[in-house]
Amino acid sequence: MRKLRVLHLYRTYFPETQGGMQEAIRQLCLATQAHEVDNTVFALARQPGCGDLDLPEAKLVRARSWLEVASCDIGGWDAFKRARAAADQCDIIQIHYPWPFADLLLPFIWRHNQPVVVTYVSDIVRQRGLGQVYAPLRRRLLGAASRIVASSPNYAASSEVLQDYKDKLVCIPHCLGEMADPEPARCKHWELTLGQDFFLFVGVLRYYKGLDYLLEAAHQVNALIVVVGEGPEGERLRREAEAHGLKNVRFLGHVSDEDKHALFSLCRAVVFPSHLRSEAFGMTLLEGAQAAKPLVCCEIGSGTTWINLHNETGLVVPGADALALAQALNTLAQDDALCARLGQGARARWQQCFTPEVAGTAYRALYDELLSA
Repeated sequence: MRKLRVLHLYRTYFPETQGGMQEAIRQLCLATQAHEVDNTVFALARQPGCGDLDLPEAKLVRARSWLEVASCDIGGWDAFKRARAAADQCDIIQIHYPWPFADLLLPFIWRHNQPVVVTYVSDIVRQRGLGQVYAPLRRRLLGAASRIVASSPNYAASSEVLQDYKDKLVCIPHCLGEMADPEPARCKHWELTLGQDFFLFVGVLRYYKGLDYLLEAAHQVNALIVVVGEGPEGERLRREAEAHGLKNVRFLGHVSDEDKHALFSLCRAVVFPSHLRSEAFGMTLLEGAQAAKPLVCCEIGSGTTWINLHNETGLVVPGADALALAQALNTLAQDDALCARLGQGARARWQQCFTPEVAGTAYRALYDELLSA
């Protein structure tokens, strides 16, 4: 098997920013390493520091982010030069959409014998007006793509944009490697602090995460709800919880990976109430599934319900429905046998569909197909 080189383009990356998409790219790079793929990630950063970093999963090439407009980081001339130099060293360019600045980069860095893979992360949901302005650029990008990868059949079927590109569309899910066992001392600390019967949310606190509905549901839930993460909605959500006297909601803020693993091992179930299609997949659900925990999420026509199958790996409720969310949590709070069955189902589904071997094998086959063509 010959070694391949892939350049990934995404707007931001570790260590400056944290998020599910950054983790999905990291896991993809780690998964394909086992299949003789060398990965480079190009991203923008507010403080690029000394420039390039050698990370365990990939070489990280950074340029300065000069401006952010509607969640789109924009770089200057240095970004074009550094991305072009990185592309010259790679066999395949992989753009993680949507990042309109990457669409502008592509014509300057693309050698036309390079296949272009577009990982279709999400439709543009919130900025619909800007999305209409961006539509011609998007059509050029998707038209130039050799293949478009959706992370779930659910999203491929429900995205209006993707219906025009079925001839080049494939589905390869995001993946998650096996996590190390949590440290006993950390587990003991969190067990003394929170117990073992809490529901756990982990994620960046954004508008589409459905946390307002989770707070509303908390009034009717007879269990502790633990919220891990920071984000633009964090301060407002904390004020809301305090104003409504929610004693059963704890905001922990950002925690280390080691603490997060301990929390997953202790929780009763993982709750993921995202109610808008901006939530295209849900890496947190994979973390919960790997930990053999039942999952609770909303039906929004995205990958969340490709991971979480109702009554097999967890419970699925309508989006933006606090009452249904509360009923699902209370059902799990009162039924140990159901939690055990759903948790084992979630673990089995992760092993079947979402391991690095599954994703790494699929991507290597895709890369080989494109290069041979």
